[in-house]
Amino acid sequence: MLQSSYPFYLANKAVFANQDLAVTNKYSNQVATHVAMASVTDIDNAITAADKAKHAMQAMPAYKRQAILQHCIERFKARYEELAYALCIEAGKPIKDARGEVTRLIDTFQIAAEEATRIYGEVMPMDISPRAEDYQGMWKRVPIGPCSFISPFNFPLNLAAHKIAPAIAAGCPFILKPASLTPVSALIVAEILAETDLPEGAFSILPCHRDGADLFTTDERLKLLSFTGSPDVGWALKAKAGKKPVVLELGGNAACIVDHDTDLEDAVQRIIFGAYYQSGQSCISVQRIIVHESLYDEAKARLTAAVNNLVMGDPLDESTFIGPMISEKEASRLHGWIEEARAGGANVLAGGQREGAMLEATLLENVKPDMSISSQEAFGPVAILSKFSDFDAALDEVNNSDFGLQAGIFTKDIYKAYKAWDVLEVGGVVIGDVPSWRVDHMPYGGVKDSGLGREGVRFAIEDMTELKLLVLRTPK
Repeated sequence: MLQSSYPFYLANKAVFANQDLAVTNKYSNQVATHVAMASVTDIDNAITAADKAKHAMQAMPAYKRQAILQHCIERFKARYEELAYALCIEAGKPIKDARGEVTRLIDTFQIAAEEATRIYGEVMPMDISPRAEDYQGMWKRVPIGPCSFISPFNFPLNLAAHKIAPAIAAGCPFILKPASLTPVSALIVAEILAETDLPEGAFSILPCHRDGADLFTTDERLKLLSFTGSPDVGWALKAKAGKKPVVLELGGNAACIVDHDTDLEDAVQRIIFGAYYQSGQSCISVQRIIVHESLYDEAKARLTAAVNNLVMGDPLDESTFIGPMISEKEASRLHGWIEEARAGGANVLAGGQREGAMLEATLLENVKPDMSISSQEAFGPVAILSKFSDFDAALDEVNNSDFGLQAGIFTKDIYKAYKAWDVLEVGGVVIGDVPSWRVDHMPYGGVKDSGLGREGVRFAIEDMTELKLLVLRTPK
């Protein structure tokens, strides 16, 4: 069960300031708990505390940072089912997906614990010409300073972890704004962080109204902004961020190519997972399925049958695969796109119906490329099916998008695999699997409207540190 109320955390301490944020059970739509909301003054105080903590964080030796991360890992394991239950309630995430996210939370902190002790520098020879003969150089990485993080609703634990864990490993104080729809998971992480000996002010986790969170972006004491969420919001924040570096992990309409030599049974199984797990609410959910014409009819039949067999219902039920979308508003928006496509000549092969926030797993074909369901990010349990005859043309179809996060290619031809890696305008190409596949240490992020920079613990640490050079002259 969830607690009746949760505090926010300001400068490592729980603050039961109010109960202003009602968090609903996304399946029943009933209020499940209340959360304290931070004011603009609270946010300013958190930034002040983080700024004061920057020297203590920088001075903390690697083994101590590693020990803090390892403490968190043990506590996450001890509270595994509690964390999964919180995700199930506040995000409407089916319980199997919720447990999977807790496992990834643990993985992410484990990777960070390992990386905390290997933030290396390098000796740099200077004697490239006679004038530098008597000089030696070396550089190291130092923490960038206080960081600002904004995390989304769809992976409230693990996408927050991809900001929090690298910051601790790198020695950066931080403030985090969790999504107002799903703040509880991050606050449980904060409760565990508060058990550690992090310096006072090293972290603050502050649910707050969007209009009160301007300081997360504009305050010059914050030296990095890392945002995961919608493209419209992300690019607007970048425009306001001023001098600070910005990392953006935004949306996508990920495509998956199924070539003629594919093991179709395996591909269908993976595509069903990639398109519909956690009700399709993933940036790298399979949205566009592009199948070679020789396999199209069989793939269509297999996919349609598989989609129709997905169990929809209460996320707490172990058999549920499709739970609610995050809100009725989002379900209504996506249902409208389905109806728009249907009116424009698309065929609904499976699903297509909605009741409240519950939208059936849906598969369509004959969708025009300029329809919203194809050109925009669906972010729900919907995929569209099309065919190709020429592999190069299929690659062009994948690239015909404003987004470029990840793509999946089912092929046994190594030359086609390498060509896809070369040609596709995406941050990652996955061969033999769906674009929805991610391991938490790999460089993850996109191009075009899908964002800037890369997450994955080692790569986040690079963003959260700066190079500092030392030059030594040996007098003759």
